[in-house]
Amino acid sequence: MLRSMVTTRAPLLLILLLAASTATFAADPDPLQDLCVADLNNTIKVNGFVCKPAAAVTAEDFAFKGLAKPAVINNTLGAVVTVGNVEKIPGLNTLGVSLARIDYAPGGLNPPHTHPRATETVFVLYGALDVGFITTANKLINKTIVVGETFVFPRGLVHFQKNNGEKPAAVISGFNSQLPGTQPIAAALFSASPPVPDNVLAKAFQISTKEVEKIKSRFAPKS
Repeated sequence: MLRSMVTTRAPLLLILLLAASTATFAADPDPLQDLCVADLNNTIKVNGFVCKPAAAVTAEDFAFKGLAKPAVINNTLGAVVTVGNVEKIPGLNTLGVSLARIDYAPGGLNPPHTHPRATETVFVLYGALDVGFITTANKLINKTIVVGETFVFPRGLVHFQKNNGEKPAAVISGFNSQLPGTQPIAAALFSASPPVPDNVLAKAFQISTKEVEKIKSRFAPKS
């Protein structure tokens, strides 16, 4: 009887182990065809985008000029991210990769944030940056990187880049996801809609509710 139960359950255990290993190592799902250009006008929701008809696919679906020039920086943080994901390059759909360009004014900051669906690698085009990420053990891994150097931010970990120099800086970022997602930590906590309760933030940060309200006011949309 026991041997029969073990024999019966063995295939199920094998399937569960394979599923667990796939979930552990996979980023975006592997494509099942040569290409699946995203139909960005289709309103059907799937895990990714519906494929455009093959006859409608053109070379422009795989091309993007948006990373060629520095972005105009006109915000208080002094940094601008220009994305080259599937929403800009439909041909990336199902391919599991995307790019971005980040431009930094002197003193500019790409504030602490996470990418829930991707690991990020940055390559410095010009300038120098102080970069770092924080592990789940609360250890800061940081370094100054300069022209031609790269740095990796593991998937899901909080990370940042800061230009402490007197000249502009820029990087190209690579992701192992067609749509890595970005969640800025401060903005997520202090400008969520509906808002995170003041007493939750006050207790979490060990500050008063008045201080929480003051911080939230700084993230409120400009009227």
